[in-house]
Amino acid sequence: MTDNKPVIEVRALYKIFGARTSEAKKMADAGSARPEILKKTGCVPAVVDASFSVHKRETFVIMGLSGSGKSTLLRLLNRLIEPTYGEVYVDGGDISGLNRDALREVRRKKFSMVFQHFGLLPHRNVLENVGFGLEIQGMGEEARREKSMQAVQVVGLDGYENSAVNELSGGMQQRVGLARALATDPEILLMDEAFSALDPLIRNQMQDELIELQARLHKTVVFITHDLDEALKLGDRIAIMKDGRIDQIGTPEGILTEPATDYVRAFVENVDRSKVLTAASVMKKTPTVSTHKDGPHQAVRNMEHENHSSIFVVDQDRKFLGLVTIDDAVKESKKGGRSLDSIIRGEIPTVEMNTVLRDVVPLASGSNLPIPVLKEDGTLAGIVTRAALLSALSAEGDAA
Repeated sequence: MTDNKPVIEVRALYKIFGARTSEAKKMADAGSARPEILKKTGCVPAVVDASFSVHKRETFVIMGLSGSGKSTLLRLLNRLIEPTYGEVYVDGGDISGLNRDALREVRRKKFSMVFQHFGLLPHRNVLENVGFGLEIQGMGEEARREKSMQAVQVVGLDGYENSAVNELSGGMQQRVGLARALATDPEILLMDEAFSALDPLIRNQMQDELIELQARLHKTVVFITHDLDEALKLGDRIAIMKDGRIDQIGTPEGILTEPATDYVRAFVENVDRSKVLTAASVMKKTPTVSTHKDGPHQAVRNMEHENHSSIFVVDQDRKFLGLVTIDDAVKESKKGGRSLDSIIRGEIPTVEMNTVLRDVVPLASGSNLPIPVLKEDGTLAGIVTRAALLSALSAEGDAA
């Protein structure tokens, strides 16, 4: 979950390596490509005119191929690399002009980093590695050990605190790196290709663990990756970079369904949409429903009006109760029944708005009825029809 308060604001940020930065910036702003700028000025524009905000509790993923500028951009956020032009605000304060001591204080209190190759100290055990940042901050040994153990427990390394780090698997070493970052209780986690060095199975497991950690700790995370599937899985929003520029920023669904450029479109064309798109993205407005106060006669009229053979039933708060078929309603009406209670079928399968389509497909394939989509409070938000589901997952759906 995120809120609207920006923790990081980036405004017209540039990093240009070389001496003739002013000339290179003018060429970049005019649309010149990297090779042309390098040839004429000897400069490499690593990041060009990047502007975006990262909100509190958000996992913001920056992705792109090698050389796209994503890791450089990450390091500009805490000035491990100095920007050439532009501004970076953290909690409303511009860090671009901070002196060395003030910047060091911001880094200690606000940021922690997790690197691709772990960055662990081989001569220290797990607990000593986790507490290294606290040691740098001057925390006493007893307090440092307590906080380090808390972080070790958070990442599931209980019992390994005295182990040598070179005895651990790659996934466990990355957990040590994550625990070290969490031990200082930072507001912002900067993660640079944190799982890229792991084998696919462990990588997927670490992604799941990060999602679970985020659900408990609610950190603000900026995550760098070159893998689109990883970006789509982890990101609340994603920024896709090419040659130092941000091509598009959007939610996973927004990028999949509305790619802004040919470059982004090429990136997403082979993605398994069923793992990303949700019921909310394909649901349609709910047709006429019957309410708790309707009798079978009114339900029949509603179905005849909509030319449907069944109708959903909701209570006075629009919470979903189930489904009534026209056959059952006609029979109940002929018997003189005045209520729908005895003929409501409450076993109808439902999905939540954030249910991915991969989990909707089995429900739709086993029924000719539309699938009700419910909000968190149980109220009826819409329906997913088989036609809408097939359209969303097909190539024709992309073009529609």
